[in-house]
Amino acid sequence: MTGGHGKLRLIGDRSFYMHVAAVAVPIIVQNTLTNIISLLDNIMVGQVGTIPMSAVAVVNQLILIFYLCVWGGLAGAGIFGAQFFGSGDMEGLRQTTRFKMVMMVVFTLAAWGIFLAFGDRLIGLYIAPGTSAEARAETLRLGLQYLRVMLIGLLPFAATQAYASAMRESGKTYLPMYASITAMFVNFVFNALLIFGLFGFPKLGVLGAAVATVLSRFAEILIILAGGMRDTENYGYLRGLYRDFRISGDLARRIAVKAAPLLVNEFFWSTAEAAILQGYSMRGINVVAAMNIAGVVFLVFEEFSLSLGNATGILAGQCLGARKFDEARETSLRIMLVSVVFCIFTGLVLWAIAPMIPQIYRTEASVREMAVRCIRVMAFWLSMWALANIGYFTVRSGGRVAVVFLFDSVFTWAVKVSVLRILVMKTAMDVVDIYFTVNGLETIKAVVGILLVLSGMWMQDLVNEIKVEE
Repeated sequence: MTGGHGKLRLIGDRSFYMHVAAVAVPIIVQNTLTNIISLLDNIMVGQVGTIPMSAVAVVNQLILIFYLCVWGGLAGAGIFGAQFFGSGDMEGLRQTTRFKMVMMVVFTLAAWGIFLAFGDRLIGLYIAPGTSAEARAETLRLGLQYLRVMLIGLLPFAATQAYASAMRESGKTYLPMYASITAMFVNFVFNALLIFGLFGFPKLGVLGAAVATVLSRFAEILIILAGGMRDTENYGYLRGLYRDFRISGDLARRIAVKAAPLLVNEFFWSTAEAAILQGYSMRGINVVAAMNIAGVVFLVFEEFSLSLGNATGILAGQCLGARKFDEARETSLRIMLVSVVFCIFTGLVLWAIAPMIPQIYRTEASVREMAVRCIRVMAFWLSMWALANIGYFTVRSGGRVAVVFLFDSVFTWAVKVSVLRILVMKTAMDVVDIYFTVNGLETIKAVVGILLVLSGMWMQDLVNEIKVEE
């Protein structure tokens, strides 16, 4: 159902933006702090040297596949969670949360099995053929060391995402934000203590970075659990969550139908991103280091548009659940405009400070120079990512998962990966020029995203026909 095509008002009133801010700001803070945790790891490990930094970058790219599968799986359930909340059905939201928990356990077990069995071979894919035997062995050793510790943190991470996503879908986003602030503090302190061996702690280097991250993951989930179970006024749907661990068969089937394509999408998109980094790595280990510096910094700056995308999905989904179809489309377009304006400003700031950022790292001058150029490429295209992100989350909020799959992972594999492979393997083109070209392809997604939002084809009510028994 698409609803009517009334006159669109792209500028909202004060109450609209206050409502958006109430949902979006805590998500922005939480996700920005999560990315700052990665940035802190990156900077501190970067003081150890280029090979340790590259090893950590490779493992984090592999673990990102797990993270994105978690988010993809939760997204399918989240479509229903936001719409259940919009329709006032708390039992539906409770059963949706149970479904998420089951998924998280399954995903974690699968990830443990894959990484323990194939970790060395996966890391080896990112080591260029011309790398010296000594550098290759050291990269593998440090990568495996870092990976094995990071695996411990996968379960608390997955559990945190299951709870936090339910909280966001109900419009209560502050507790996950506080948990992330604490996690960032824990990560920063133990990074300093364990990487460099301060105040009598062992000097563990790369291993210390992994231990600090895992400790921060456990701190985050403990705060989420304690706060969520205690605050029954804001998180009443968590009451009785485990007392009768029941999920309606009809609901489970419907979630699975929506979640499976989104999970497949995130898997293929994340493996496409891994393939892109692997393609660049064919130009040498220094390229991986430079793009790692640029990529982690960019995530901090891009987080505003990603978080606004999340907020768009939540707010549009609540409108759809309440059968306010025109309001859902108007909400998306208004947030899209805010995101683009902000990202233009942010891109200018990022361009200006780009030369300062790589100086923090203890690495070769050529790596720092390449990182500056890569950061500026990202700054240039930032507003295009913003448009694509809002389009993605909007279409997803209505459960149009087939369109999401084509829009996201099929495009990335068929267009971006293909163009990259041709340019890397068949031309002598400068690697940063390749980087500019490949990232510029996001413009296609941005245009398509705007057209999809305007069309209204994504707007459908998924939950009012579902009968969930207490």
